[in-house]
Amino acid sequence: MTYPWGHNRRYNAYAPHFKNLFGERVQKISVDAGFACPNRDGTKARGGCTYCNNDAFNPSYCDPKKPINQQVKEGIEFHKVRYRRANKYLVYFQPYSNTYAPLPHLKKLYEDALSLQGVIGLVIGTRADCVNDEILDYLKQLSEKHYIVIEYGVESIYNQTLSRINRADTFAQAIDSISKSAAHGLNVGAHFIFGLPGESRQMMMESVNKINQLPLNSIKFHQLQIVQGTAMAKDFAKNPRSYNLFSFEDYIDFIIRFTEKLNPSFIIERFAGEVPPRFLAGPGWGLIRNDQINVAIEKEMEKRDTWQGKYY
Repeated sequence: MTYPWGHNRRYNAYAPHFKNLFGERVQKISVDAGFACPNRDGTKARGGCTYCNNDAFNPSYCDPKKPINQQVKEGIEFHKVRYRRANKYLVYFQPYSNTYAPLPHLKKLYEDALSLQGVIGLVIGTRADCVNDEILDYLKQLSEKHYIVIEYGVESIYNQTLSRINRADTFAQAIDSISKSAAHGLNVGAHFIFGLPGESRQMMMESVNKINQLPLNSIKFHQLQIVQGTAMAKDFAKNPRSYNLFSFEDYIDFIIRFTEKLNPSFIIERFAGEVPPRFLAGPGWGLIRNDQINVAIEKEMEKRDTWQGKYY
């Protein structure tokens, strides 16, 4: 069967999309530029999102004390061990809110990264309340010569959930910033978490209808994982029944049924998150890696003869 995305995988997968776009593998290099968040520093709230512990996913070379160009160079060497064929790189400004600073500071960070050999663009992770027209105008200028993605942590469409996890923003704000970013001609990504406290499986499944209406290029999904050192870990210990955590088998079934309803134009960057077991304060999936998750999902899709957007 020929799928609308032009390759034979049963979902609009990230890796083949980039290979088609650039003619070769493109590798992301994460960096930590030392940003904060408005729900962390007291501007809107304190403590940050209740699930957040960036140490659980930051690569060892990411250190905000190091200059950006040093982190990128070390990141390239780090990834060459595993991905020797990669010659093009996207610098991923990942931890916290990477537009949460005055524009001159952002310009220096972004342009330092883009100046390095092999770097063809940026992926900028941020919050919907940390962008404005000035920043979006600048990113639009950068996108004329570089591949620029702005990636919003949305997490949930339900405001009661966002309030409970201390996001201190709303889904309406996400819709507004995503729409403005798309209107500026930027590549726009969004991140969602399944299993947040207070959400039933039906609520999670029904969220696809609103997500499909967003002007997104790419999307990421994570199953909720309870990470040590977070406010959520303390809450989970007291109120485990208010959480709807997924077993591996349950999640495979859920994410396939969700993907069947998902807009087929969305590039799926990842289906699930991966936290080292030593960081977990709740149930986990053991040592299952992301590539194993993808294989399990695609095998089950083949078994069910289904694909992304089949019921869109």
